[in-house]
Formats: sequence, C-alpha cells, structure tokens
Amino acid sequence: MPLIAKIGTRLALTIVVLATIGCDRVTKHVASVTLAGEPARSFLADTVRLVYTENIGGFLSLGAGLPPAARTAVFTIATALLLIGMVVFAVRARWAGWRLVALALFAAGGASNWIDRAVRGSVIDFLNVGIGPVRTGIFNVADMAIMAGIGIFLLVELDEHRRARASGGSDESQP
Repeated sequence: MPLIAKIGTRLALTIVVLATIGCDRVTKHVASVTLAGEPARSFLADTVRLVYTENIGGFLSLGAGLPPAARTAVFTIATALLLIGMVVFAVRARWAGWRLVALALFAAGGASNWIDRAVRGSVIDFLNVGIGPVRTGIFNVADMAIMAGIGIFLLVELDEHRRARASGGSDESQP
C-alpha cells in the first residue's frame, strides 16, 4: 500500500475512533446532567425513551450481581486485555477495508465504556427503543458503535464466504 494511502487509512480510522468516543462521552455527560434523577422522557409515540441509568454489569446488566472485585476483573481488566488483543490481532493479520472499520467501531465503543468502568465503576446508559412491550435494553452511543462494528464484520465475513463459494474456492476466508 502506498504511503499516502496508509496515512489516509490511519487518519480515517483515527477520526472514526475519536468521533465515536467523543460522541459517546458528550452524550453520556448530557444524559447525566439532564436525565439523572428525572423521570423517563418519551418521544415518537413512545418509540424512543430517554432514561438515565448506571449499569454496573455488562450487556443487558449481565454480571451486575457479581462481587465488586469480580466485576472489576471481568469488566475492567479483562475488557482492556480483550480490546488490546483484538487490535494487535488485526494489525498482525493486516486487516483492511470494512473489516478494519468494524474493528475501529467495536474498539472505540468498548474503550469508551471501559473509560466509564475504570473511572466510575459503572457505565451510563440512557436510550431505550421499542414498540409497545417489545423494547431493547437501555443502551448508549458506545453500545451502538459496538453493535455496528459487529454487524459490519458479520456482513464482510458473509460476503467473503459467499464469494468463496461462488468462485468454487475454499469456504474459509482470508483476513
């Protein structure tokens, strides 16, 4: 890859990571200032609810009942090691394109939530969407970035698998 392309790719990824973390940090701050201690706010015929909560667990509050030392080990130490390991793996595997964008979104969302856990011991969540009784858990912008990263990664993998099968090649895709 030419030097200019490498610089452009790194700059674009840096912008994605910083924008994701920045948007998450700002929205969490606004949520803590305007929603904490207030009743939930409903918009679009109750499709979107803004409600402040501090999640001491993981996804959908899993692990919230763990002792504090175990939560720290799992959600702070292990998460940091996992995020670092994923980035190191991607660099060594020379990921590029959409796969790299997916990792950037996933890592940025994970890092922003990790900052909350390291500093506060919990993650600020404030968004809930749904129709009638069918609703999501309460989440934040970092969670959206994580899910977008997972979605993009899965689409890339499915597309590569489809292409490999169409060309009569191996079902295994290259990183």
